[in-house]
Amino acid sequence: MQRRTFLTALGAFATATTLAACGGSTQSGSSGASSAVGLRTVDEIKSAGTIIIGVFSDKSPFGYVDSSGDYAGYDIEYGNRIAQDLGVEVKYVPVEAASRVEFLQTGKVDLILANFTVTPERAEKVDFANPYMKVSLGVVAKQDLAITKVEDLADKKVIVVKGTTAETYFEDNHPEVKLQKYDQYTEATNALADGRGDAWATDNTEALAWAPNNPGFTVGITSLGAVDTIAGAVRKGNTTLLEWLNEELVELGNEQFFHAAYDKTLRLVYGDAVPADELVVEGGVVA
Repeated sequence: MQRRTFLTALGAFATATTLAACGGSTQSGSSGASSAVGLRTVDEIKSAGTIIIGVFSDKSPFGYVDSSGDYAGYDIEYGNRIAQDLGVEVKYVPVEAASRVEFLQTGKVDLILANFTVTPERAEKVDFANPYMKVSLGVVAKQDLAITKVEDLADKKVIVVKGTTAETYFEDNHPEVKLQKYDQYTEATNALADGRGDAWATDNTEALAWAPNNPGFTVGITSLGAVDTIAGAVRKGNTTLLEWLNEELVELGNEQFFHAAYDKTLRLVYGDAVPADELVVEGGVVA
């Protein structure tokens, strides 16, 4: 697939404002997982009055807990709207990258909206809805290291989060690169800032958001590997919820919902340097 190069001249990382929950929804700041809900159909979710969604709690500006203790971010906008259109409340459950599949398979959540990149390996274990975002990999490094291509990482310590496409990419394509693995995004960024690693490989959307707010670091590699898509995921075989989500994406596309969500959450970070169309997918169809 064609690679897309993002501009690195971003403005300072503005603090994301608190997002109002959609009508009829609630948000949970609990750090624990919900009790098992099994494989619930759309009718069962409606009957229960609550949809349980796994999200990140530490990956701003996509999914995080804000200063008021509420979930906020681009993925949360989508989750709130799903709950609103189902006519139910929403309970958010924090997940780590490596636990996303397990939370679906064990019935701890109905849906994952945790910046989940679609891959063939993951699609064998969960059912992905149609996409709502595009992404590739990027690499943040100390400015004085002058890292601009993957070959520059051969003798460096590269930080990754377990269970991410960055981990898989380097293990499959560049086994010569020494990886330092962490469970959470905050652990990864703290390790980079503290000098425990030379570079951090992650989604370029996140790399381009983090670097401008952290002096001494730059996104030397803005696009690595193929351009992929991000989508919601349900437990394998949950056909009714999968079909509902895909129909919902079409309706949301008609009103340009994700462009509005971008303006509300991501434009605060990227300004006008990264056009919305470089990231946003409307109607579930990649242009």
